[in-house]
Amino acid sequence: MPASILNQIVAKKREELAAARAATPLSALRERIAAHPPALDFAAALRSDGISLIAEVKKASPSKGLLRADFQPAELAATYADNGAAAISVITDGHFLGEPAHLTAVKESGASGSAPVLRKDFLFDPYQVHEARAIGADTYLLIVDILSPSQLSELIDLGKSLGMTPLVETHDADEIATAIDAGAEVIGINNRDLHTFVTDLATTEELAALIPRDKVIVSESGISTPDDLARLEPHGVNAVLVGEALVTAADTAAKVRSLTGAPALVAR
Repeated sequence: MPASILNQIVAKKREELAAARAATPLSALRERIAAHPPALDFAAALRSDGISLIAEVKKASPSKGLLRADFQPAELAATYADNGAAAISVITDGHFLGEPAHLTAVKESGASGSAPVLRKDFLFDPYQVHEARAIGADTYLLIVDILSPSQLSELIDLGKSLGMTPLVETHDADEIATAIDAGAEVIGINNRDLHTFVTDLATTEELAALIPRDKVIVSESGISTPDDLARLEPHGVNAVLVGEALVTAADTAAKVRSLTGAPALVAR
């Protein structure tokens, strides 16, 4: 049986990690972190009336190829923040034509405003969490499927020590139980199976009830319209993560507003 897309990505990521360690020692990352202001509070940003939007800076997809030819990460993030996004997700993995410099550009430009910036990547090692903070991320993604329970706990605790609350992504009931046991505060339900890339909003509908109400629930993937939000809201979802529908929209700002309810943009 061919290796799944997720397994292929993680194998490549292990090679990249070895190269990153050789190029930049952990001590150098810690020096960069010490120079940063405190991370913005990701969990607090998503706790509001209605469903908050985590808007994703995404250039391409392994399944659909290039999504946005005129890709300008900082400009895209500014459009998201100005039109009501509560947080900005930046993909830094090469399989999506992402890179760490995209996230740094967003943070250094101030494009995200007061919205926390999430590093969306495939993280499984403490070095990568330090790297996320060093490049400017306020928070980061942890995918339960690629982590042992002990790894998950370690990487959540490390984030807390750096002032970050990660988005812990799940896809089934067992993974939700693992996330809760590990102390996750923000729990994502990915409607996309990362092994097959099949997407179904029913995944969130079926699993959200398993997450305690004191946690922040994020529905990820396959969300593109206000009708999708209306479908998810009865299930206690606090936020949605949307990428493809935003970067491929003819009018990105209007598309963001359709999901946030924000008024038309007034020039900065």
